[in-house]
Amino acid sequence: MERVFESSLWATRFMVILAVIFGLIGAVILFIVASVDVYDSAKYVLSTYLSHQHPHDFHENVVGGIIGAVDLYLIGVVMLLFSFGLYELFISEIDVARDGENKGSKILTIHSLDQLKDKISKVIVMVLVVGFFQKVGHTEYNGALDMLYFALSITAVAVGLYFLGKVGKH
Repeated sequence: MERVFESSLWATRFMVILAVIFGLIGAVILFIVASVDVYDSAKYVLSTYLSHQHPHDFHENVVGGIIGAVDLYLIGVVMLLFSFGLYELFISEIDVARDGENKGSKILTIHSLDQLKDKISKVIVMVLVVGFFQKVGHTEYNGALDMLYFALSITAVAVGLYFLGKVGKH
């Protein structure tokens, strides 16, 4: 009885495959949407230059569109890391990643929940940094105090990234 129960319990780990599959679908969707955003930005730039127009917020719109796409790509990477990590932790190691020419690629290799959490959290921090800079690009500054706040916020982000890098090396 105990053996049957334990075998059944062990087999329930395959429910994780749903999270893996839908995580991969989410990553593909995010990569497609980000690519369409880059394409739209390129189309906007091309049409603006061909028509010899220069809208007021042209550079902010182009940079905002590209940064938004980078943000989506990074979130897609989070979904990939999540899917690969769950698969490796609960289902099986990915044999293809350990064969021959792929042997050096360890970015998607996950050996523990802590390692998965660490990799995902670093990418999420980068998503937040990119999102911060996207918002900053569209902010109106009305005086020296606003610029001081802007400088302090950039400094805080830089210091945070510095310490995140220090923690990751130890």
